[in-house]
Amino acid sequence: QVQLVESGGGLVQPGGSLRLSCAASKTTFGFYAAGWYRQAPGKQREMVATITNGGIREYADSVKGRFTISGDNAKNTVYLQMNSLKPEDTAVYYCNLVSPRYNYWGQGTQVTVSS
Repeated sequence: QVQLVESGGGLVQPGGSLRLSCAASKTTFGFYAAGWYRQAPGKQREMVATITNGGIREYADSVKGRFTISGDNAKNTVYLQMNSLKPEDTAVYYCNLVSPRYNYWGQGTQVTVSS
């Protein structure tokens, strides 16, 4: 089994920045895609950003130009750099790693952007 551990969340003012990290407990060969998802109070979970094993990145329209997803294979870690944060970004953020053989989720990290 692989555990995904998110970190880097916290409380920030509008316009501020945070970088989230998702560390896998071991090397995960054969993954198809990694991603970040978020769930705000009273709202459905939504995709924020994904990156495939080929390096293709996709973003939700609401975060394009502000968020960047990246990975460090040597550290078995995926990152989400969040700039120009807005109150609407407040949510629990989860990382995800998938392949035909598995579907792993982290425990989530809270991001709160004050108004």
